[in-house]
Amino acid sequence: MMDWVAIGLTARLAGCAALALLAIGLPIAYWLATTHWRGRVFVEAVVALPLVLPPTVLGFYLLVAFGPRHHFGQWYETLTGHLLPFSFGGLLIASVIYSLPFAVQPFTVAFRSLDPAFADIAKTFGATRLQIFWHVAVPMAWHGILAGFVLSFAHTLGEFGVVLMVGGNIPGVTRTLSISIYDQVQSLNYAAAAWNSSFLLLVCFAILSITYLLQRHFRIA
Repeated sequence: MMDWVAIGLTARLAGCAALALLAIGLPIAYWLATTHWRGRVFVEAVVALPLVLPPTVLGFYLLVAFGPRHHFGQWYETLTGHLLPFSFGGLLIASVIYSLPFAVQPFTVAFRSLDPAFADIAKTFGATRLQIFWHVAVPMAWHGILAGFVLSFAHTLGEFGVVLMVGGNIPGVTRTLSISIYDQVQSLNYAAAAWNSSFLLLVCFAILSITYLLQRHFRIA
């Protein structure tokens, strides 16, 4: 009853998206936390847009952008020889964009909670902004970074609207667990849908519980 192919694909997608968001989200969050530019509110609004924008709307715009009639889609096809829609690569980019606020917002809160005195002390020893970021800010903000990483991973596990719009439903390629559950319900296979839904629920609950327990343990210690 368990769709292990879809489970494996979903885990790989969530892991790749969380790692990509770690690389992309940390610099964005640090800049948002430290910049004094007034226009940063518009950047914050763009980052947070997936929180309020319907997934199908975001998925539609991404599908158009990834297609052969758009400059980005044409450029990607010229570079790689294939298109992004209905591919794992397209799912990954869409997942990174859709889960961006779930990573950037916890990262930003963690960086803003740091005492600026530590950065000032590092500057007196000649540390550059990049060195302060890697050797001072990131190690000290690890609680928020861990939270953002886990949230983005867990959020990607349950994606549906964006995944369906951009990836469709190709078994072994773009058929994630949420799409598989939808198909099982549509075919009135409620037993299989219940098993897969319960599995996803337990995995997400376990991941979040362990993360919060670790954060609490290290804060008390």
